[in-house]
Amino acid sequence: MDKQKTKAKLILEDGTEFSGYSFGYEGNTNGEVVFNTGMVGYPETLTDPSYRGQILVCTYPLIGNYGIPSKEKENGLLKNFESDNIHIRALIVSDYSFEYSHWSAERSLSDWLIEEKIPAIYGIDTRMLTRKLRDKGTMLGKINVESTSRVASTFDDFEDPNKRDLVGEVSVKEPIEYKAGKKKVILVDCGTKNNIIRAFLGRNISVIRVPYNYDFNSIKADGIMLSNGPGDPKMNKITIENTKRAMEKTTPILGICLGSQILALAAGFDTYKLKYGHRGHNQPCNELGTKRCYITSQNHGYAVDAKTLAQDWREWFVNDNDGTNEGIIHISKPFFASQFHPEASPGPDDCEFIFDMFVRVL
Repeated sequence: MDKQKTKAKLILEDGTEFSGYSFGYEGNTNGEVVFNTGMVGYPETLTDPSYRGQILVCTYPLIGNYGIPSKEKENGLLKNFESDNIHIRALIVSDYSFEYSHWSAERSLSDWLIEEKIPAIYGIDTRMLTRKLRDKGTMLGKINVESTSRVASTFDDFEDPNKRDLVGEVSVKEPIEYKAGKKKVILVDCGTKNNIIRAFLGRNISVIRVPYNYDFNSIKADGIMLSNGPGDPKMNKITIENTKRAMEKTTPILGICLGSQILALAAGFDTYKLKYGHRGHNQPCNELGTKRCYITSQNHGYAVDAKTLAQDWREWFVNDNDGTNEGIIHISKPFFASQFHPEASPGPDDCEFIFDMFVRVL
């Protein structure tokens, strides 16, 4: 194994370099460097469209030991993944397990990364890297692999993916219908995770999945679901305008993650970028007005500015680590949203009651 090691390095925009060894696809790339504190769930995490354009650092030290499961489908969706493709630009881990063992595993993480042309590095001090990102904030970065470093590449420079139309890159291009019961929900796909669709189908609710820039107000449905997705919420002007129009009626609206920010912007509130974001499966959120604290699955770099909420809205959840907003709710209309992921996958499913709340008002 030692003879086959290829050196690779992560270079941050402030000039800091972290050296390690390549696994997965051997190629250069760039993106926004972020960290995730989850201990398990890398097949679901890597296929979460909200990670589009990002170089993902895993804080848990050992990655790859249970391999990658099959691409089995159910209701037209991959059962073991959150979308059809990997969306991260690259993966950074401390220790990669070249040997894997799990009853459902069909191949290694490295083989999957090669197939999807995603570079990865192991042997990096991810603790030091994570502390730097916490202290300095999220940074742009680029990966140079020794075998390709002498070849001119479009990834030689730093690039801020948040300036691109990331939602347009991950959203479906045409409407798709998933049939279940008589009641229907419009799912505005800003980069939706498969488990959001599964959550509705499991509650006997049919789903009409539409592109992010689709005029969903032209469709008759019982409710509107604004999905998660990547990037700066303010980039999604068409989705925000369509949501504004939808809010003129009383059709129930639920937002998750980016969908929460879009709902807030449509209501006239503001959003801002967090210093280093929330990514992991262990984020504590307090439900205001109760003594309940939920451990939640999260993946976001932006948040709603709670100070801008109007009097007919209130904060629903707050992050117990840093006090940032984790959900908003209208005091009289059926409009509400969670910044975290109640559908989990990966992570705890303690907050699936949010889907039950939404279904009850349809």
